Amino acid sequence: MNPAAPSPILDVTDLYFAHPGQPALAAGWSASIDAGVTLLYGDTGSGKSTLLRLIAGHLPARGLLSLAGARLDHEPEAYRRNVFFCDPETDAFDKVSAVECTASLRAGDARFNEAGWRTFVEGFSLTPHLDKPMYMLSTGSKRKVWLAAALASGRALTLLDEPAAALDAASIRFLWHTLASLAERPDRAIVVASASRIDSVPLSGSMDLPLHSDRTAHA
Repeated sequence: MNPAAPSPILDVTDLYFAHPGQPALAAGWSASIDAGVTLLYGDTGSGKSTLLRLIAGHLPARGLLSLAGARLDHEPEAYRRNVFFCDPETDAFDKVSAVECTASLRAGDARFNEAGWRTFVEGFSLTPHLDKPMYMLSTGSKRKVWLAAALASGRALTLLDEPAAALDAASIRFLWHTLASLAERPDRAIVVASASRIDSVPLSGSMDLPLHSDRTAHA
């Protein structure tokens, strides 16, 4: 008798979303995300960030989203506790230090890997910047603060929006190496939204962008 296949970390069924007065960006989209690293691929401006916000539960949408056994429509707090997502466009942490930003990002994450976080801080060369306010950091250094927290997260789903943007070459290599290591975990799914293909990370899946847009999207 063959063992049962593991359940997906995330199930999306019949997702529908449209900005007010605009054509639908997603209409009837369904997907299952397994443990490992999944690439969400689409052109710049085609809606990847919007899809991540929908999956994170930050935008209202019709459809069924179920994450690690919690449905967004029935148990929104339990659903969101299982997601790590930091919007790269946010300025919410500008007035706090990198350490305080990390404390906010890890709040409620009982499985946060403190030792892993320290390794990632060193790998991204962040140690000299930890006590600086976020507004003093470069765009790349801000992203490293969020990435270190994301990679150390114990949440079931991590959403990374163009994670290599504004990073130096050494940090990009460290990021891909770390994601390759995390791809082996059976209890965690990581979705990487990118306008470029990723050859340095073993992927458990790859999704071309399903959203409709004024630009050509990969359907």
